[in-house]
Amino acid sequence: MVENVKTPTTITSLHSRKRAVDGAQNNGDIEQRKKDHIEIILSGKARHEHDSGFRGIAFVHNALPELDIGDIDVSTIFLGKKLKLPYLASSMTGGPDQGGIINRNIAEAAQAMGFAMGVGSQRIALGGGSGHGLDNEVRRIAPDIALYANLGAVQLVQGMSVDDARRAVDAISADALILHLNPLQEVLQQGGDVNWKGVLSAIENVCRKVGVPVIAKEVGAGISVDVATRLRNAGVSAIDVAGAGGSSWAAVEGLRRADSQGQSLGEVFRNWGLPTADCLQAVHSAMPEMLLIASGGIHDGLDGAKAIRLGAALVGQAGALLRAATLGPEQVIAHVAAWEKALRIACFCTASKNLIELRQAPLRRPQHDP
Repeated sequence: MVENVKTPTTITSLHSRKRAVDGAQNNGDIEQRKKDHIEIILSGKARHEHDSGFRGIAFVHNALPELDIGDIDVSTIFLGKKLKLPYLASSMTGGPDQGGIINRNIAEAAQAMGFAMGVGSQRIALGGGSGHGLDNEVRRIAPDIALYANLGAVQLVQGMSVDDARRAVDAISADALILHLNPLQEVLQQGGDVNWKGVLSAIENVCRKVGVPVIAKEVGAGISVDVATRLRNAGVSAIDVAGAGGSSWAAVEGLRRADSQGQSLGEVFRNWGLPTADCLQAVHSAMPEMLLIASGGIHDGLDGAKAIRLGAALVGQAGALLRAATLGPEQVIAHVAAWEKALRIACFCTASKNLIELRQAPLRRPQHDP
């Protein structure tokens, strides 16, 4: 049995911590930041105040589906690997010991249920720090799952090489590499990386040389058609639009700051970003051939069904899954099983016997109360 993790309930102590401003932070600084991130997300105090866009979308109900719900097939193939359901436990944490427990719990559940898993940033592990679950233990626990390594794209112009990217992939025997884009978070983070010159060229270099598919993802502010086009041309195999509507990393970094200006800026930019549904519709319309992941404010399997209808090949959750992931694999399984049940009901009530048919299900504009 994986040990339980005590869920923090307060973030009061964060403001009193003195932190190094030097951009060349050591592993201890980064590890503390990751602990802060977990604590703040679990507190529920760093959410976008606006919706991810899925409330404005509704299916046409089919009162005569002519289906047995048990016959509905929600499996899919993503980047050449079959998944039992189109669910991604999206990148969460790669820092503290608590992160190791979280990763192990998710890996065990993913192996049992057949969904994909993206690990948190492997920057600490590559820097010589403890792997905190970001080593071959994940693959040992989950030998059959689709597993994705993860690095910050900006690190590729801050001294991280293609060889480092390969090491990240090899460390967990990953099927693909996620490069996350987080300029807003970095610029609001004390000591964050604010020089993004050359990042696109560095991504293109990794796509050519790393040896596995590359997934580009935002962390909660969304990806526009222009950026998606540049990423496609650089050679990425899939894009996680990761739009606004879930956790706000601007708010997270503001809550971590001890200075009033940093705290204020976090609130100013709390709701910055493109809603997930808007990103998904726009990017899918512009490049229907691109594999897309929808994450950012995906609350349940009905949101997931809507995302698939709008063009997502895979649907990701991070913040919504985090609390279950701190408790144990059984809780993760229960959370994802509820998500899958809602997805199946959406398929059933649109007479969609599989995800291909769900993508053609008719939509309507919901009526809102005045």
